[in-house]
Amino acid sequence: MRGRVALVTGASRAKGIGAAVARRLAMLGASVVVHHHRPHDAAQPWGEDDIRGVLELVEPHLAPGAFVRDLPGDLARSGEPERLIDRAIDAAGHLDVLVCNHARSGGDGTLAQVTAEQLDEHWATDARSVLLLTKAFAARHDDERPGGRVIWMTSGQQQGPMPGEIAYAAAKAALAGITRTAADELADRGIVLNAVNPGPVNTGYLDPGMGIDEEVLRSLRGRFPGGRFGAPDDPARLIAWLASDDGEWVVGQVLDSEGGFRRW
Repeated sequence: MRGRVALVTGASRAKGIGAAVARRLAMLGASVVVHHHRPHDAAQPWGEDDIRGVLELVEPHLAPGAFVRDLPGDLARSGEPERLIDRAIDAAGHLDVLVCNHARSGGDGTLAQVTAEQLDEHWATDARSVLLLTKAFAARHDDERPGGRVIWMTSGQQQGPMPGEIAYAAAKAALAGITRTAADELADRGIVLNAVNPGPVNTGYLDPGMGIDEEVLRSLRGRFPGGRFGAPDDPARLIAWLASDDGEWVVGQVLDSEGGFRRW
């Protein structure tokens, strides 16, 4: 991936999937632009990270001449997805890869509890912004450049129930449902689109002291044949492969990367 540039959204936390993806892409030779929206993290139990820490995870893996940049932005705001693509191209010169890793955490409920506002907020962040980012990426993509890639993130909502996450699951299900259609539209332009379900990945929220009962954690851990939760680098390896030339023959798929997670 030497000479190519990837934009990875939602890469604001050192323990997150976005940071792991950025690191993996750098290891393949790409330059990386990482997007972050730290006010969202500040409102979460795990808190916000200094974005410098994320950049320092990527920098040692950069190939000669490659670089890493960071850009902030609230992708739920009208016009922000398009602005982010424009700013990323201004900062990097061009974009070859778009990884839509960002998502909204919290502000959700059961079917009996969920509100119109919660549905709208998750739709705006988890689905609408992804479609608009992809639209803007395709509009600015140089069709003569090889290796155009878009990777979306779903969340296993088609594999089993997600209690208490109606708004989040609905928005992610929309992405899974439209993956083939969007991929078909982009394929003739040399842009390959796929979606990845990373399964349960410990990005810090499953750490001790985060409020989840140890017995619950032990039971959940036992549902993985490997005896451990997913780590950010698990889906990152798959995403980096899809972004590379080796992944060019996989088109319009929703790929589950769950380590054999048993929901029953």
